[in-house]
Amino acid sequence: MNFIEKYYSKYPEEKIVKWFKQICVAEAVSWFLLFTAMVWIRLDPEGLFAIIYISTIGSIHGFFFTLYLIFLPAIRKIYSWDDEDSIFALCAAFFPFATIWIDKKLTKKNRDQ
Repeated sequence: MNFIEKYYSKYPEEKIVKWFKQICVAEAVSWFLLFTAMVWIRLDPEGLFAIIYISTIGSIHGFFFTLYLIFLPAIRKIYSWDDEDSIFALCAAFFPFATIWIDKKLTKKNRDQ
């Protein structure tokens, strides 16, 4: 994990927190768009636009999902999360819109202390 600390040490904590909050919202929005793509592909499985849409949105969602996972170690260090909070934040990546909840509740709780 030393390489992660070395990489994120170049940036101020406020900037990393700002990026993380934006990634949380973007991941949730991209999940919603992915859900619409899944519905569209279910209704029109042979449609070319539906296939292009789900491929594009799936890639975008995967990008934000990966960014969320990459930023978690740095955010854990900034907020001094214990193992329970870290595992909870990690599991939140796999549930729809849970990243917004992490952004609003868990980061606010630890910043106020």
